[in-house]
Amino acid sequence: MIVLNKILVATDFGSASESALRYAQALARGFGAELHVLHVVENLLTRAMDGYGYAAISPEVQLDVERAGLRQTEGLLNEEDRRELRAKVSTITSNNPAAEIVDYARTNGIDLVVVGTHGRGAIAHLFMGSVAERVVRTAPCPVLTVRNPEHEFVLPDALVAISRQPEMVARD
Repeated sequence: MIVLNKILVATDFGSASESALRYAQALARGFGAELHVLHVVENLLTRAMDGYGYAAISPEVQLDVERAGLRQTEGLLNEEDRRELRAKVSTITSNNPAAEIVDYARTNGIDLVVVGTHGRGAIAHLFMGSVAERVVRTAPCPVLTVRNPEHEFVLPDALVAISRQPEMVARD
């Protein structure tokens, strides 16, 4: 028997992450699991450092980016998610999203990580790498990768209800 008590979905707010969130929500509902939503905000200050140790941007810009990331992450969930799934939202500032996702999973006792993948070609992957691949290789638990566009088996509740109703048979 598979038991999932805590499911983590990592988001970068792209279309692949949207798909991953739908899967994570459906799995959390199905297993009665707690849903964790994580966004890793880029650390602009360390990226903007010049050779002399000066940042090309102000610390206030970084704070604005972090606040915006948290607001956007919180906006992914509705009150039903927060109530039924006991959903938790977190943002972490780092330039290594894969390591932060894995560390969050380990620290919080996550049973399943759900991440979106863009399905880039081999050349793009070679130059850009893949957060999803690094998470799969290093996570302390199973990882579900959701490719975008994906095979849709997560249906809106209304469609599920309609598909389960018996067919109406005309009687003479």
